[in-house]
Amino acid sequence: MERRKFLKNAGLAGIIAAGTAPAIVGAQQAIRWRLASSFPKSLETLFGGAETFAKNVTEATGGKFTVSVHAAGELVPAFGVVDALQQDTIECAHTAPYYFFGKDETFALDCAIPFGMNARQMAAWMNEGNGMKLLREFYAQFNIVNFMMGNSGAQMGGWYRKEIKSVADLNGLKIRIGGFAGRVISKLGAVPQNIPAGEIYQALEKGTVDAAEWIGPYDDLRLGLHKVAKNYYYPAWWEGSTQFSLLVNAKAYNGLSKEYQSIVRQAAADAHIEVLARYDARNPTSLKQLIAEGAKLQRLPKDVMDAAFKASREVYAELNGKNPSWKKIYGDYSRFLADAYQWQGIAEGSYDQYMAAQKL
Repeated sequence: MERRKFLKNAGLAGIIAAGTAPAIVGAQQAIRWRLASSFPKSLETLFGGAETFAKNVTEATGGKFTVSVHAAGELVPAFGVVDALQQDTIECAHTAPYYFFGKDETFALDCAIPFGMNARQMAAWMNEGNGMKLLREFYAQFNIVNFMMGNSGAQMGGWYRKEIKSVADLNGLKIRIGGFAGRVISKLGAVPQNIPAGEIYQALEKGTVDAAEWIGPYDDLRLGLHKVAKNYYYPAWWEGSTQFSLLVNAKAYNGLSKEYQSIVRQAAADAHIEVLARYDARNPTSLKQLIAEGAKLQRLPKDVMDAAFKASREVYAELNGKNPSWKKIYGDYSRFLADAYQWQGIAEGSYDQYMAAQKL
């Protein structure tokens, strides 16, 4: 069965079986939500996740529940969506929760932390571990209900004007780096800058920053970052995967019927799968194009990786001592991560290493 057809019918399956669908659907008034994205329309893979969500909701409700999607800056600034949700200005938002680590570092655990989970591990923790339960409890403090809605997979380490030959080269380096990772890289002497996607190119071009990371080949190519910095590093130790979220105003969500709440959940889940699939499908050819256009692909030196890993552990220990919400969720997160890598290192890790070395 096609996913779209499933979405269209699944929310009503139970009540149709009971023979009462017309009365229940009729009782639900027409609803219009506004979704504020933290991303520009030019990044259609990521921004498109919100558009897919909106389309799913409309189709599944026969147009009785619609969601208008607004790019960063149209309704509220890219980093203003959580405030807008709390102020009842919007009903929902599509964002990277680690943007809001300044409010509480715990937001980053719903997105990405340095040396954290890959995409599959994150999905497993959220759906089969305690991730969703713990994060729902956290978001309740902000009157928000969260849903997984997209993942980038492992990201690239960004674009640098000068080569990075050792950890010493990070000293004084002004780098655009997303959210929480700035806490770690600053311990290595770098100066982190939190800049929205739509402003990264200009900052790198004008020299406001010396380096910048975004997501990976497909989006980096669309932003044109290789035109202003040629050294392209990997991997992004700060984002083994990045989970994007649909954040919904709790009052708006609780005001929905059970059927419509189910449709929101399923629509977000479908968009989640689509975003990750798009990145996995589009990044390989985009990387080839970037290299053809002059990008110099390089691996981050081991001493940089080792120093960053050590610094990340220092940051987490500090947070465990001062942030109860962080300590509670990170404890569960880190235990799940340790077990997951023991298994994946044996199975998929060894398989991936072998396959990557073959001529396919």
